[in-house]
Amino acid sequence: MTLLLNFRTRPVGGAVNPNPQLYDGLGDRAQPGWSLTPPAELRASFAGKSVLFAVHGFNVSQPSGTVSMGLLDKYLALGAPNLFIGVLWPGDSVIPVVDYPFEGNVAMDCGRRLADFCNDVCSSAQAISFVSHSLGARLVLEAVLHMNRKVQSVCLTAAAINRNCLTAEYADAAQNCEKISILASREDLVLKVAFSVGDPLADLLHADHTPFQAALGSEGPPTPPPAQVRAPWQISDTGEAGDYGHSDYLPPSSPDKWPRVADFMRRAFLDQRQAWPPA
Repeated sequence: MTLLLNFRTRPVGGAVNPNPQLYDGLGDRAQPGWSLTPPAELRASFAGKSVLFAVHGFNVSQPSGTVSMGLLDKYLALGAPNLFIGVLWPGDSVIPVVDYPFEGNVAMDCGRRLADFCNDVCSSAQAISFVSHSLGARLVLEAVLHMNRKVQSVCLTAAAINRNCLTAEYADAAQNCEKISILASREDLVLKVAFSVGDPLADLLHADHTPFQAALGSEGPPTPPPAQVRAPWQISDTGEAGDYGHSDYLPPSSPDKWPRVADFMRRAFLDQRQAWPPA
C-alpha cells in the first residue's frame, strides 16, 4: 500500500482541493481501491517519522500519478521510521499541454496548501523532505517557502523552473532547506525546447519571475550555487548514463533509466554520497 495525499477534485484537470485527503492506495493499479485515513489517526501516524513527499510533474492524470507514485514507493522501500507519501495534484487539463503557462499558478496554490498540511498534520514528524519531477519543483519550493520548520532535504529532478530560482524567486526557500539535490539533463528536449517557449509566457503572469532563463532541470543552477546545493547534478549527455529525456525520471518509463534516478532520490533523502551521475 502506498500513502497518497490527493489534492485533486477530478481524475483529469479540475481545481486544487483545499482539503486534501490522505489515502492508502494500491499504487500499482490504474484504478486503486482507496481507503480514506480517518482524521483522528492522521497526526499520530506522523509522530517521530521522517517523511518524504514525492511530487509528480505537469500533465499527469490522477490514475497515472497513482501508478507512478506506487511504483516509486515500492522501489525505494525506505522502511521505518521513514514514510513515503505520493502527492497527486491537478497539473493537467482535459486539453493537454496548452494549459502549461497557467499550471504554474496551480502548482504554487497546491504548494501553499501542502505547506499548510505539513505545518498542521505533520507537526510531530521528526523530519520532512521532498522530491519532485518537472513542474513539481515549483510546487515543492512554494511549499518549502511557507513551511514553519526547516526542511531536511529537497531533491529536484528535471525541474521545469528557471535555473536561477534558488538565488532569485525561491532564495528564501533555499535558505529553509538543510540540503538540496538537483538532477539535470541537457538531452531533455521538453526543457530545451518546450520550456523555452512556454515559460516566458508563464513569466508574464508573475512579476518576480525572470523571463528567458534556461530550466534548472536542463542546465543546473548558475555558478556558484547556494551552499545547500550538493554536487553532482548534471547527467552526462554521452555514454551509458546519457540521453535522459523528460519522461525518463519516474516509473513506468524506460526500465534501464528511472531506477538510477530513484537511487539518486534515495541517497539524497538518506544523506548518502551520490554514486551517480559522475562528478
